[in-house]
Amino acid sequence: MHIMEGYLPVKDAAVWFAISTPFVIGGALRLKRIVAEQPQAKMMLAAAGAFSFVLSALKMPSVTGSCSHPTGTGLGAVMFGPGIMAVLGTIVLLFQALLLAHGGLTTLGANVFAMAIAGPWVAWGLWRLGHKMGLSLAVSVFMATALGDLVTYCVTALQLALAYPDPLSGVWPSFLKFASIFAITQIPLAVAEGLLSVAAMNVLSSRGDILNQFQHLSVETRS
Repeated sequence: MHIMEGYLPVKDAAVWFAISTPFVIGGALRLKRIVAEQPQAKMMLAAAGAFSFVLSALKMPSVTGSCSHPTGTGLGAVMFGPGIMAVLGTIVLLFQALLLAHGGLTTLGANVFAMAIAGPWVAWGLWRLGHKMGLSLAVSVFMATALGDLVTYCVTALQLALAYPDPLSGVWPSFLKFASIFAITQIPLAVAEGLLSVAAMNVLSSRGDILNQFQHLSVETRS
């Protein structure tokens, strides 16, 4: 994730911008509605964005042109729904590209789709599935955030494979190569993010009123 500036061909970068834009616009409308209806949620929305910013800034080198790190977006998706994280994740990625040279502006669309759209939607879906299955809060949160993190990297591996297919065997063998290298660093990071997210949710669960509010917001996904 955080594919670096200029690493994707112009055509690929443009396609990912086009795919990501409707999700971000829909999330922005959802965010505006939440802030208007529940102004008290502003502080926790900011905290969700800060959580993602800090975790996703803890990078380590991985595939050439990319890096591995936690994402922090799964917990925000559990709390507020995936649409909100499309917006917060975009802001996080934009700030990191401008202030930390982490990622890039030309690759912003691809990075947004991987970290702020695909990961959060999978995390939210797994969170809802765990809730319906009657799984405990800790198990549901761990499953959602850890697997949401891994999905982010699977999408990034696919983006890189589409941009740089194997000259002999094509896209899917290239995807397997990228994903295999990512797995070395990303599986332990995903487990760590899942555990950290459980700890954060346990703190929130000690305030039942806050947790119930977030669960209500995350169910209303109108993103």
